[in-house]
Order: sequence, then C-alpha cells, then structure tokens
Amino acid sequence: MTDDGPPAPRPTNDNRPPAAALSFGDDLLMGVRFYSRLPTGNTPHRRPSLDRMALTLPLASVVIGVIPVAVLLVLEWLGTPTFFAAVIAVAALVIVTGAMSEDALADAADGLFGGATIEQRLEIMKDSRHGTYGVAAIAVLLGARIAAVGSVTSPIEAAAILLTAPLIARSGALWLPYALPPARSGGAAATAGQVRRGSLLLGFGVAAIVSLATAGFAVGIQGLVAAFALAALVAWGWTTLCRRLIGGQTGDLIGALQALLEIAALAAFMIFV
Repeated sequence: MTDDGPPAPRPTNDNRPPAAALSFGDDLLMGVRFYSRLPTGNTPHRRPSLDRMALTLPLASVVIGVIPVAVLLVLEWLGTPTFFAAVIAVAALVIVTGAMSEDALADAADGLFGGATIEQRLEIMKDSRHGTYGVAAIAVLLGARIAAVGSVTSPIEAAAILLTAPLIARSGALWLPYALPPARSGGAAATAGQVRRGSLLLGFGVAAIVSLATAGFAVGIQGLVAAFALAALVAWGWTTLCRRLIGGQTGDLIGALQALLEIAALAAFMIFV
C-alpha cells in the first residue's frame, strides 16, 4: 500500500448502498481490488475501508495468490529447475499485486533512513523515485521470497509457503492503522481509515484459520505459531520506529510492514518446513 493509492477507481453512481448495507462479498471484492490488479468486473468501486476489509482480507489473499501458485506448480510439473520456477512465480506475484508492498517498502526505507526530520521523511516517501535504501530493500524482499520458495523441494509445500506468507503479512499489517493515527490528512492511509479492535481481532482469527488450512500440512502448528510470533515482534518494532520517526502511519509504512511481515513469516517457515 502506497500513498499514491490503488489504481484509479472506475466512476461510481449515486445509487451505491450505504456502508452498513455492504455484504461479506462486497468486502471481499473490496480487498481483492485494493490489494491487486486482478480483473473484478464492472461494478462500481467502493471507497476503500481497511476496517471493512479486515475480516475478508485472508480470503482475498488466497484469491490474489492463486495465479502465482498456479505458475509455480505448472513450472514444477514441467520439470523446470526449482529456483527458476520460484523466480517466475515471485514475478507473477509482483505483477498480480501491482508491486504495492515492494513500492511501499522502498519508499519507507528511503524516507525513514534518508530524512532528518518528520517533514523530510514524509516528503521523501511521497517521491516516486527510489534511492539506495529503497532499491536495497526491494532486493532483500525479492531475494527472501525466491530463496524461501526455491529451497523447498516439494512443489505443494513451496506453493503453500508462497500462498500463506503474504496472507499473514497483509492481515498483520493492519496492526499499524489500528495502533497509530494517520501522519497526514491525505493519502491512502487517511482515506482508507483506521481499523477498530474488533475488526482487527476477527481478521487475525480468520487469518490463523485460513493459514492453518493452507500451510499447516507443510510447516505444522509449530511453524505457524512461530510465524505469527515473529510477525508480532516485527510489527511491534516497526510500530515503535514509525511512532518515533514519523509520529503516525502512512500507506507506505503500512505496505512496508506488510513486506517485513512476509519476510518474517518466510523465515519462520524455513525453520519448520
């Protein structure tokens, strides 16, 4: 998630139902549209709400991960080298998601470590160009994904890891808009709103259940517990850093946390796979 926001929404009409009238399916569709570039039909786009998406986000993550997982499995079935299949599958993931977390991580790295004041850091994060910190951060994220997926000999277990790590990361990243207020009035974070405790906890619960279904056979209960524990530690550390250096959260900082949590989940999975 970046402060440039998701792809420009299609025009809406004046007959949209109020937020309270939106269904589970509407919230699921909202999550798929917000976090990916997948085609979702011609129905009007709703204004993004992280609070509404929290419950359905784990399922939206499964939808988003179908194509990268399918690419991985097909290439493995065709007999391509494991690491080659991992590279192409990770590339498919980047394309499907529109490189949202990659761009956010790069912007956050440049801003947090390249600016001396809150104003400078926020200004740097708004710049679409990436500096040394940003490029290095993207390289680490892509390298971690490829190394984790490519090192797993079982194609099914590799697919489970590729599907589940981003799932945990997207839901876990919602901690930041719950814990911190928006750092500025504009941008994706302020538009999408903060997340309430009840929505956050329900979303975490669904993420745990879905993760058990998608990766429990590959990493076991211990692996999932380790992934959630390490993710919680990373989320706490990132929140502390954002509070100290920015005084709040932005879309870039939320998206960067998603990337960091994905790396944390992958690290835990590698221990138990």
